Amino acid sequence: MESVIIAGGGPTGLMLACELRLAGVDVLVLERLAEPSGESRAGGIHARTMEVLDQRGMLEPFLAEGRVLQAGHFAGLRLDFSGFDTRHPYLLAILQRRVERLLEEHARALGVRLRRSVEVVGLRQDTSSVRLETTAGDFEAAYVVGCDGGRSMVRRLAGVDFPGTPATMTAILGDVELAAPPPQAVFQQRTPVGNYSVIDFEPGWYRVMTNEFGVVADRDSPITVDDLRSALNRIAGTDFGLHSPRWISRYNDAARHAAAYRSGRVLLAGDAAHIHYPAGGQGLNTGVQDAVNLGWKLALVVQGRAGEELLDTYHAERHPVGARVLENTRAQTALTRPDAHTEALRSVFGELIALDDVNRSLGLMIAGLDIRYPLGDGHPLLGCRVPDYDLPDGSRLYEHLHAARPLLLDGPVQRAPAIAAGRVDVVESKTEALLIRPDGHVAWAEPMGEAALRTALDKWCGA
Repeated sequence: MESVIIAGGGPTGLMLACELRLAGVDVLVLERLAEPSGESRAGGIHARTMEVLDQRGMLEPFLAEGRVLQAGHFAGLRLDFSGFDTRHPYLLAILQRRVERLLEEHARALGVRLRRSVEVVGLRQDTSSVRLETTAGDFEAAYVVGCDGGRSMVRRLAGVDFPGTPATMTAILGDVELAAPPPQAVFQQRTPVGNYSVIDFEPGWYRVMTNEFGVVADRDSPITVDDLRSALNRIAGTDFGLHSPRWISRYNDAARHAAAYRSGRVLLAGDAAHIHYPAGGQGLNTGVQDAVNLGWKLALVVQGRAGEELLDTYHAERHPVGARVLENTRAQTALTRPDAHTEALRSVFGELIALDDVNRSLGLMIAGLDIRYPLGDGHPLLGCRVPDYDLPDGSRLYEHLHAARPLLLDGPVQRAPAIAAGRVDVVESKTEALLIRPDGHVAWAEPMGEAALRTALDKWCGA
């Protein structure tokens, strides 16, 4: 019997597999596709995702293949990331196919087993295991995690509800070549019919996107270059001489959220748990961060070092994050509608977003830097991510999280050696002490006291 089976070998599934292997848990990834699709899909990773990759010592290859963009956007309105308290105050433009390749390379180096051409078709669970029926035979595992996308078979078979709102518009994305490109990049150009973007994403080709409201196409119907050409002509008045498509996709603003991220021994992460319009580029990032929240918790439970109640904190912490992403993407969709009322709203909102406090609030949300998990009110830092910073010994804080173990920054009181009992890594700090979970969030802080530290160690660091 396998310890953990992950259904889905996209960014979320691969990141989760890496987290489990770092903790010493054997993991098998089952992927429906016979080989990587090569589709570009998502186009960037935000600051918090770069931080969690940095926490694992994985970031450098991503930086080498990406392109730094100093700003993001909210419904096409510019957000300045440059002043944020992070080593990565920017958006890294990098295609999802590159992200998947780098994650797969890292996962294989850690010993993750990945089997392709395996599709889940049945699922049964009891109090001790989960049995998967697949096109390659039956598999049994202590736990199964569905990372198999918005149409997740694991979610359906586990009987988890997926409520939400239906589509109200149709968008088309194409990676194409252009014979007559615009003189400069166009981003969410608004017209009375809809809006469009033309971006020179990588040398030799362009990413073209169209949005039309009040038209909901069948997502299962075939999509062709002529559909994109027609949409561009309707909205922009020209097709820019598009030809030689590399990839074309149709999507919409349907937004749905799993009622539970856990059903017994089955868990959900990434698009299997939440789908939404890709406004602000948050989907891939939210999934990777789901994985980093879940991985170390699932490892402790699998190894018998924590009870199953620890897995309930995954839903408690990540479900509100997913709900907020759905909320802000719905708001962004509403702000892009091509009518006079929305235009007036955008005018007012544009003035507000120019204010530093508004820009900061929205920017931190889109970048994932303001997430605070509900760990209590004993200290203002509880539940917050800890930024990377230099330590007295010359190392960086995030370097001490590479092994995905809890970290105690031991302050002047020097209490750690007596009560940490080998469950955490200890690093000397000249300032206040902090207990940092493997996902980089604060679980205890000075001066909450030794009793609170013991409680936090027992809850988050395993027996």
